Amino acid sequence: MTNPFDLTGRVAVVTGANTGIGQAIAVALASAGADIVLVGRSAMTQTRALLDGKGAVHEITADLSTTAPLQGIVDETVARFGALHILVNNAGIIRRADSTDYTEADWDAVVDTNLKSLFFLSQAAGRHMIARGSGKIVNVASLLSFQGGIRVPAYTASKSGVAGLTRLLACEWAAKGVQVNAIAPGYVATNNTAALQADEKRSADILGRIPASRWGRPEDIGGAAVFLASGAADYVNGVVLPVDGGWLAR
Repeated sequence: MTNPFDLTGRVAVVTGANTGIGQAIAVALASAGADIVLVGRSAMTQTRALLDGKGAVHEITADLSTTAPLQGIVDETVARFGALHILVNNAGIIRRADSTDYTEADWDAVVDTNLKSLFFLSQAAGRHMIARGSGKIVNVASLLSFQGGIRVPAYTASKSGVAGLTRLLACEWAAKGVQVNAIAPGYVATNNTAALQADEKRSADILGRIPASRWGRPEDIGGAAVFLASGAADYVNGVVLPVDGGWLAR
């Protein structure tokens, strides 16, 4: 019986792949057989080391706070590997402040990276995938695609937008062979949540609501990414899949 999760022969672009969730997704996809294109602002030495022996790896340095490099990422991937089968839009930033004090600069920085660049990279990849007749786009959303949160207005707005775009693109592209879905990680121990982990009260409050009774680990997201990127998800369209230890169930 053919393994529906086998990604052998597939080429996957993973943004924000230098650390945390992006790194874990890249390792999971490579372990399933995919060749990997790592995209990030900083050196991805650690990720490359984790991928050693798992297939072909290519690195693209790009700042996704602007749309300037997006078409080039797709073009370079196709030139290097001949095709682009999977796009994981993971790159994202967060800026924290009370809504009464939130600055326009912080708003623009978060929304440009988390939402604007995600859409236009998806557009560039989608054109290629539609021409091929198949492809998978996996966006990284958030629990704040479902909830409000506090002190992160731009992040909440951007991740709510990611959920909406996921559904819209699924509606437009499913009949063209391209599945667009998203993962909504719960509270995962990464650089983005360092401030929350360091706040004893907030961390205790968060843990008290998670039925799994622990913070998530980046590798907890990898299996969901493999599923949504694989043939097992060929009839899955427009889903925002929580991987949250049960947070939303409580």
